[in-house]
Amino acid sequence: MYLRYALGRLLGIVPTLLVIVTTAFFLMRLAPGGPFDEEQTVPPEIQANLQAAYGLDQPVLVQYGRYVAGLLRGDLGPSFRMKDYTVAELIGSGLPVTLAIGTAALALAVLLGVPLGLLAASRHNGWIDHAVMATALVGIAVPNFVVAPLLALLFGVELGWLPVAGWEPGSLRYMVLPVVTLALPFVAYIARLTRGSLLEVLQSPFILTARAKGIRGAAILRRHALKPTLLPVLSFLGPAAAALLTGSLVVEQVFGLPGVGKYFVQGAVNRDYTLVMGMVVFYAALILVLNLLVDLAYGWLDPRIRHD
Repeated sequence: MYLRYALGRLLGIVPTLLVIVTTAFFLMRLAPGGPFDEEQTVPPEIQANLQAAYGLDQPVLVQYGRYVAGLLRGDLGPSFRMKDYTVAELIGSGLPVTLAIGTAALALAVLLGVPLGLLAASRHNGWIDHAVMATALVGIAVPNFVVAPLLALLFGVELGWLPVAGWEPGSLRYMVLPVVTLALPFVAYIARLTRGSLLEVLQSPFILTARAKGIRGAAILRRHALKPTLLPVLSFLGPAAAALLTGSLVVEQVFGLPGVGKYFVQGAVNRDYTLVMGMVVFYAALILVLNLLVDLAYGWLDPRIRHD
């Protein structure tokens, strides 16, 4: 049953991706300017040769057809502005850094957020509950472009404990500040979701029945309440994981990380059509696949859920 559902969802990803690619492609072409407009000193003949070399002299529909045909072959095309690099090479060069930072940040967010939410719900309306929720509110309200410089100034400049920029593969010291910066708002969101979900689950009829049978405290949480409590958290983790794994432009810029997040804005500023499209396809595919994995995990957390 799960295999059939997964195959159906995978087939559904194809038209969804096509709609996203089509929308992004034509929006890029509607934006003013082009990838070679800044080459003011280039003679018109060379400009024309550049346009022809990348197929930009063709009608837009022809360009669209060629791009979709390339996608079907797994070809994201060459970068218009970064010479001698394909889009796949650029994404591949930054992906290991982004995966390392994003995966660590997601793990930290879950390991801190879920216990904090459970603790707040178990001490409902107590001082611990209020303290956790107040801290979570601050974590949500303060953006990472404020948190990142503050952490760099405190732990890097003032205390000198951690490097404030750069990257060395395998060195945990270079990961601490970026990971904490990325994880903090997600810790707050997960804590709030966990708290609200547990409070709702504890009022469910099956929990009341378990209490009537004499089950108390941690046993109720462990045997009956924990899995359904995590359903909203799991829903949140799909897009959250995609956002973390594709990197944060601000965090990468502040800490000088060679990840993939910077390429999206660089491509947009430079009108690098293929680079922007490659990032859109990569990000959209990642979200769709992660959401599929989340839906499949629902059946494990809640046996009442069945996929028809």
